Amino acid sequence: MVFRPIYTIFAVEMEVISMPMWAWILFYVLVLIMLIIDLKSFSRKGQHEVSVSEALKMTAIWIGVSLIFCGGIWLYEGDDEKAMEFLAGYLIEKSLSMDNLFVFLMLFSFFGIQRKYQHEVLFWGIFGALVLRSIFIFAGTAIIHQFEWILGVFGAFLIYTGIKMFSHQDDEQVDPSKNIFVKLFKKFFPVTDQMHDDKFFIIENGKRLATPLFIALLVIETTDVAFAVDSIPAVFSVSRDPFIVLTSNVFAILGLRALYFALAAVAKYFTYLKYGLGIILSFVGIKMLLEVTCDIKVPTTLSLVFIFSVLVLSMGLSYIISNHHSHGD
Repeated sequence: MVFRPIYTIFAVEMEVISMPMWAWILFYVLVLIMLIIDLKSFSRKGQHEVSVSEALKMTAIWIGVSLIFCGGIWLYEGDDEKAMEFLAGYLIEKSLSMDNLFVFLMLFSFFGIQRKYQHEVLFWGIFGALVLRSIFIFAGTAIIHQFEWILGVFGAFLIYTGIKMFSHQDDEQVDPSKNIFVKLFKKFFPVTDQMHDDKFFIIENGKRLATPLFIALLVIETTDVAFAVDSIPAVFSVSRDPFIVLTSNVFAILGLRALYFALAAVAKYFTYLKYGLGIILSFVGIKMLLEVTCDIKVPTTLSLVFIFSVLVLSMGLSYIISNHHSHGD
C-alpha cells in the first residue's frame, strides 16, 4: 500500500509522454556524447585555465546544438508549436541559469578556488543537476496531470519570487557554512581546509579527507535544488509535455560550464539582469494563474518574444549603465 501512490504517479506519467521511446533514448545518448565532449574540451593535460574566447566558442556550440535539436522537434511534429515551446522553455531556463552562475562565482571566491580548478567542480555539478532535474520533471508532470490546480500554486510562487528579486541586495553574500548539507557532511566525514589541486578527496596520515573543492561541489549540488524550485515550474508555464520540459531544461544546463567562464569575465555588465529575471518570473506566474483561473492561454510565441525582449533589454541596460559609470569615473 505504501508504494501504490508512487506507482500510480509514474503510471500516469507514462500516459502523458508524447514522444516514442526511441526519441528518449536518442536524447539521452546525445546528452552523454555532449557531456563527454564538454569534459574533453575543458579537461586537458595539466591544469588548464579556460579563456574567455574558449568559453564563448563552446557557448556558441551549445546554443547551436540546442537550435538543431529544436529543428528536429519541428520536423518530427510537423508544426511550430512544440518547437516554440522548446525555445521558450530553453530561454527561461538559460536566463535563470545566468543569475545562478553569479552565485557560483561567489561560491568559488568564498572557497578560494582558482579558475583553473573550477571547471572540474562545474562538470560534476552539472551532471548531478541533470539527474535531479530529470527526477523532478517526471514527478512534476505526473502530479500536474493528476492535480492541475497545483499550477495556480506554482504561478503564485513564481510571482512572489519575481517580486522578491527586486529587493535582492547586490552586496548579499553567500555563506556555505550555513548550508545544512555541509554541516551534516562535516559531522560524519573529516574535511581539510587546504586545497589540493583538483582533488576532491585526499589521504593524509592514513585518513581520507574531503577537500574544499568537494565542499564547493556539495554546495552547488544542493543550491541547484533551490534553483530548480524556480526554473522547473517556470518552464511548465509554456509546456506540459515532459519531453519538451526536460529537453529544454537539460540543453540549457549543458552549456552552463562554458557560459560561466564567459560571464565570469564580464560579471560587472549584468548588474540589472536580476530585475529582468524578476519580470520574467512574474510574467510566467501571471500566465499560469490566468490559464488555471480564467482559462486564458497566452500564445507561446508571445511568451517567447516577451521573455527574449526583457532579457535583452535588462542586459543591454546593464551594459550601458556600467559603461557610463566607468567612463564617468
